[in-house]
Amino acid sequence: MTRFAFAGRCSTEDLQDPETSKNWQLLRAKGLIEPAGGQIVAEYFDSGHSRALPWKRRPHAAALLQDLRNPQRGFDAVVIGEPQRTFYGNQFGNTFPLFVHFAVPLWVPEVGGPIDPDNEAHDLVMSVFGGMSKGERNRIKIRVRTAMASQAQLEGRYLGGRPPYGYTLQDAGPHPNPAKAADGKRLHRLVPDPVSAPVIQRIYAEYLLGKGYLAIAIGLTIDDIPCPSAHDRPRNSHRHGTAWSKGAVATILTNPRYTGHEVWNKQHKEEVLLDIDDVTLGHRTKQTWNTPDQWIWSANPVHDPLITLQDFKAVQTERQTRHQRRDHPRPLLHRTHRPYQLRGRMRCSICRRTMQGSFNNGHSNYRCRYTQEYARTAALDHPPTLYIREDAVVPPLDAWISKIFEPGRLARTLHELQRSQERTLATAPELEVARITIADCDRRIAQYRAALDRGTDPELVTGWINQTQTEKAAAQRQLSETTASRRSVLTEAEIRDLVEQLDDITSALATATPENKQRLYEALGLKLVYYAKERIVTVESQPALLCAYSQCPRGDLNPHAR
Repeated sequence: MTRFAFAGRCSTEDLQDPETSKNWQLLRAKGLIEPAGGQIVAEYFDSGHSRALPWKRRPHAAALLQDLRNPQRGFDAVVIGEPQRTFYGNQFGNTFPLFVHFAVPLWVPEVGGPIDPDNEAHDLVMSVFGGMSKGERNRIKIRVRTAMASQAQLEGRYLGGRPPYGYTLQDAGPHPNPAKAADGKRLHRLVPDPVSAPVIQRIYAEYLLGKGYLAIAIGLTIDDIPCPSAHDRPRNSHRHGTAWSKGAVATILTNPRYTGHEVWNKQHKEEVLLDIDDVTLGHRTKQTWNTPDQWIWSANPVHDPLITLQDFKAVQTERQTRHQRRDHPRPLLHRTHRPYQLRGRMRCSICRRTMQGSFNNGHSNYRCRYTQEYARTAALDHPPTLYIREDAVVPPLDAWISKIFEPGRLARTLHELQRSQERTLATAPELEVARITIADCDRRIAQYRAALDRGTDPELVTGWINQTQTEKAAAQRQLSETTASRRSVLTEAEIRDLVEQLDDITSALATATPENKQRLYEALGLKLVYYAKERIVTVESQPALLCAYSQCPRGDLNPHAR
């Protein structure tokens, strides 16, 4: 009997059922090897990873490549059920030499057995399938982008995402695709929010009267108008929501959807090489802003405008004019190469924002300049700038770490770390947001049913209830998925192993370079908070944070499309 390892892949769960995809690929692989006396003893199946990712960057495929090096691997050959899902572009040419080197045959249904490294026909067949896989992906991208462009331009369809501040979503009927309509999908449209829509009009009017971003933000904050993140707290729990910022005002002034037109293609995904010295690592995807001439506008207004098209164009002209008036344009920002040891770990206790590294008077500092971006508010008594020197924090911090991890205190420290993880998982913000959303949906559904009892149009109320139930289902799904996907709390033994991997922490801290200290602080999961008035810094260590999986803090950006 020949022992086989099965290798496969499917795309994201939104596009297909991973279990079904795995089963048919597995069935196809078994149909190839079982007549020859083969049996699958190991499985390496990646779910939710793009075919464009090379094998090194797919978790299970990378594990298979690593196991090829192990003489005690437990299998004699590898079988693939569908080469177009497994290989993309030139991935076969970059991967197959490893199978040849370690003398592990690779079986593929398309060649009827193992691939012969000396057979040019086999090599050509696999190269063709890699090219077909790449071509299929490119064709899908072209079809999707072209379809979305036509839907935005010709139909003015709302294409999903969060409604911009100033609008809410309203049901617009069943989805025109029969299959999606049968699945409960519905279209939506933007309608003005009676609370925030007047704020949009005020911002545009004040800017055209000569006020700047910060002046507008200060005025809105003084008048106790909630900022966008405070207006929609369930979706913005990761933001402080205390005051208006210059960035929020600027974003509103550059959003063309307030004119009543649907606008698409403001951003596009661009693939750039992950490592220019090793192209086999593939690409990474980043969002890039398009220029206004590349935006796709609907031919006609499709929702109620909050401002006129003339006012929007006047604001854009005024923004460009003000930018050109600057006698001294802002210098380009360059990433610093100074090794700030607490980079990303020091927060301001007043505004809870991460403090920035700053080098002044020959010393590394951490600063918070909250009021340069946000309007001052009575809720936050924040000075213009807060500073704390790095050399005032690092020596006491190192002494504290050495003390709590010394052999005589290690057992107590491990116990405290294990308990802190349980508290952290129990109060996870994304779980709380999902619970709040579910409770709010239940309240709204009860109100809608009461309205139905009072004689409100049944068709209108039914639409409200269906939309709210969809939001509730999305929140329930997020709650269950987040709870299930979070890693279980590390045991004291696991934390002990993690600490022991750091060797002698006291010696490491005494001899480590600033770059190595950064990694050490990261391994310990340090979080520091600076209390300026008291002149103290609090420290928290949670090594489990390095091993936990979390959802995007913004949650589901398109729950109504589920």
